[in-house]
Amino acid sequence: MSSNDAPQFVLPLVVRIERAEPPARTDALETAARAVLVMLSDDRSLGDGEWAGAVRAWEDARIRKVVRRARGTEWRRASQLPGITVTGASAEVRVFPPVPLDGWPKELAKLQVSGTELDDTGEPAGTRPGQALLWLNPDLRMSTGKEMAQVGHGAQLLWRAMTDEDRETWRAAGFPLAVRTAGPGRWTGLTASGRPLVRDAGFTEIAPGSCTVVADFPARGR
Repeated sequence: MSSNDAPQFVLPLVVRIERAEPPARTDALETAARAVLVMLSDDRSLGDGEWAGAVRAWEDARIRKVVRRARGTEWRRASQLPGITVTGASAEVRVFPPVPLDGWPKELAKLQVSGTELDDTGEPAGTRPGQALLWLNPDLRMSTGKEMAQVGHGAQLLWRAMTDEDRETWRAAGFPLAVRTAGPGRWTGLTASGRPLVRDAGFTEIAPGSCTVVADFPARGR
């Protein structure tokens, strides 16, 4: 069975956005990317773990992710479902085991998916040695929710491209990573570099086949 014919699963991610204190955009992107990695590496997603079957079914088909937003009571209800909450400096993202495309839990299905927009209040901090870098396409305009899904996909491709030793080192360090928008000149080189590259399926916002993210391996000297 091809990936196009296999039953479709989706990885749900929910970002907490309270009206009074929304998270910063870059922190939300980086937290979403780490949340995907935490789900992939969790013992429940591996071997005979309780989530492993759903994770395998999801990765065997089109690897779809959907980011929804919640606040207040919505967030508290979502937090009671099986999953993992990952926190950043200002962001909270809860990732759930994959669900069938038409089988979302009601607590998540009613959450808003479109129009998730966040801003940065200042320039992101400089990158550090040991961080992976997820480069966004400077020529595409996407909502923050869409960007969160794209960098999550980039992190996943990077994880799968690593050696077992490098994966364990990265995991033990807490998945240090940074999300940045590439300069126009650098983006061209990145897409031709052979690094893990995300091409979007085009279900929402952008054209099918658009290159959205290039993932750069952690470097000790960076």
